[in-house]
Amino acid sequence: MYKKILLATDGSEHSKRAAENAINICKCSNDSKIEIVYVIDHGKVKSDVLSNWNTANIGDKHKNRIKGIETLAEESGVTYETKILQGDPGPVIVDYANKNQFDVIVIGSRGLNVLQEFVLGSVSHKVAKRANCPVLIVK
Repeated sequence: MYKKILLATDGSEHSKRAAENAINICKCSNDSKIEIVYVIDHGKVKSDVLSNWNTANIGDKHKNRIKGIETLAEESGVTYETKILQGDPGPVIVDYANKNQFDVIVIGSRGLNVLQEFVLGSVSHKVAKRANCPVLIVK
């Protein structure tokens, strides 16, 4: 079925549920693989640095957001790889998915942005509109 699965994550609760679904899809076929993609948004990194200028572990925040997803994948026994990309998350995920010919993208319906809780998340909306493969948006 789906052999090459892109899991877009940001560490939110929705992306953790998306990871569970990606793992279930991956388990349906012996040679399926998940690529966990985390995009570092330059605009948010700048504000992180300015608000945490005296903290040595700014990069650890990003690593910790992915760690739970990686642990879940390891415990499930699926094959996975992690990619950290940089830029505006929506376009970066779409560009990466289209260039690498994924069979399906799995993404949470909303991310960490509290202001967007009343509508479909802008990143998942952009991905669903522009990706060349099926997109599973998980609530």
